Amino acid sequence: MRGRSLLWISLSLNVAIVAAWLHFSRATPDKNQGPVNETAAADPGKIYKTNVVVRRQNFTWNQVESADYATYIANLRAIGCPEATIRDIIVADVNQLFARRRATEVVTAEQQWWRSEPDADVTEAAAEKLKSLEDERRALLTTLLGPTWESGYYPYPAYPNSPPLDGPILGALPADVKQAVHDVESRASERRQAYLTAMEKDGKTPDPVELARMRQQTRSELAQVLNAEQLDEYLLRYSTDATALRSELHGINLTPDQFRALFRQTDALDQQLQLLAADDPANAARRQELERQRDQSIQQSLGQDGYKKYKLLQDPVFRDTQSGAQQSGVASDKIVPLYEINRATEQERQRISSDTALTPEQRDQALEAVQSAQQNSWRKLLGEEAYQRYLQASTKP
Repeated sequence: MRGRSLLWISLSLNVAIVAAWLHFSRATPDKNQGPVNETAAADPGKIYKTNVVVRRQNFTWNQVESADYATYIANLRAIGCPEATIRDIIVADVNQLFARRRATEVVTAEQQWWRSEPDADVTEAAAEKLKSLEDERRALLTTLLGPTWESGYYPYPAYPNSPPLDGPILGALPADVKQAVHDVESRASERRQAYLTAMEKDGKTPDPVELARMRQQTRSELAQVLNAEQLDEYLLRYSTDATALRSELHGINLTPDQFRALFRQTDALDQQLQLLAADDPANAARRQELERQRDQSIQQSLGQDGYKKYKLLQDPVFRDTQSGAQQSGVASDKIVPLYEINRATEQERQRISSDTALTPEQRDQALEAVQSAQQNSWRKLLGEEAYQRYLQASTKP
């Protein structure tokens, strides 16, 4: 069966100690009794029989554990294991079994690292699968131990403050490898926190280059415990660069192969960019070249139409326009015209705000006129009903 908890080791040691104590207590005369008469005369006419009892002294868990839970429980009872201890052993073992099943059988939205936003259907299916596994776990324990087995101990996730190592690749990692990954994450967190604390104590701003070096150190340590496929999966799901790329591509749905290819291209460039001090003029030319290569990689990966949409999504004005349009139910073909109105309005606002020749009163009047013109353009484009919905969504605090 599966690996057992430390409780087994403690139990086996206790059994061995009791066996040894019984053995020596039988072999040692009681001091309260009188001396043993070793010279007592034997009756030469009587036949004496010697009964030799042979006991097995080497006890191993292989004699107890079984691939079948019912047999395993029966074997534990046969060696005199207390019912409370049997319950703890079986509950812990079943919990570990279902923790592995949760890690390998449940497909969560977080496992789909190529999506810029979670799939609602996947999230719903994951919740249903988790409930099904939990019902199955409880039913199995009730069948094995009766209705009073209930225990609060359920070791999943093993490391609640760490990224979940689940899915077909990370979920299948052996326990010792998961522990090693957790140790790397813990050391990385401690290093980062110690550095940030020291900077705060000295009244200094954390250096992004130093933080980037720490992330590279963590990657190097992970590469010592994970193979290439496992490390690739880990970085695609949890690395800072992959998370930033997903945010950057928000609204653009790529296939897993497309996202993986794009991540591999941009990740190498991002790591180089992060190690260049932004305030060092000597790095300006190198930074500009790396950014050009990165933008070119994105353009090649997304194609002309995809890249055009990507550039729009980098503009906060477009993101706000799209969000307001979606919330108010505006037709998708109206989003780009709305954006053009809003972009022109924003440019005019900036021009007015920076015009030092205007008095404060003149500036306020000009800004009010720009806003009125913007809303009139919205009404003409959308119609009265859609305009009112969009106006309400766009003016929410």
